[in-house]
Amino acid sequence: MPFERFVQTGRVAYVSHGSNKGKLVAIVDVIDQNRVLVDGPAAKIPRGQMSLSNLHLTKFRLKFPFTGSTRVVRKAWEAGKIERKWKETVWAQKVAAKEKRAALSDYDRFKLRKAKRVRNALRTEAFYRLKKVAKKSKRPVKPTKK
Repeated sequence: MPFERFVQTGRVAYVSHGSNKGKLVAIVDVIDQNRVLVDGPAAKIPRGQMSLSNLHLTKFRLKFPFTGSTRVVRKAWEAGKIERKWKETVWAQKVAAKEKRAALSDYDRFKLRKAKRVRNALRTEAFYRLKKVAKKSKRPVKPTKK
C-alpha cells in the first residue's frame, strides 16, 4: 500500500498553523472531508474542530472508542507514552533545533559562525593529511634492471 498514515480516530497529528502551532493533538472524529474533531490533552488544547490542511499526520495512533471523551483520550495518551515517543523522533528533534536556532542572539550567531570556521579548518587539514598518506602508499614500485 502506498499510504501508511490515514485520517482516522486516534491518529496523533502535529498542528502546523494557527494559535496551537507546534503542538500535538489526537483526532477524535472525522467531521467531513476537510475537517476533524481534535483533542490535545497534553498540550492543553480543548476539544474542537480543525482543518486537515492545518495538520500533519504522525505515525502514532491511539486506541480509544469512537468519539471518546477528553478523559478517555488523556488516559490513552498517557498509556501510549506519546510525548516520550514524539521527542525521540527525528521530526521533533529538527523542530527543536529550528526553535533553538531562531532563539539565538546576534552574538550567539557570531560565536557559532567562528566555531564552524575552526571546525571546518580542522576537518580540511585532516582530510588533506589523509589524502597525502594515501597517495604515497599508492605509488607504483619501479621495476629494477637486471
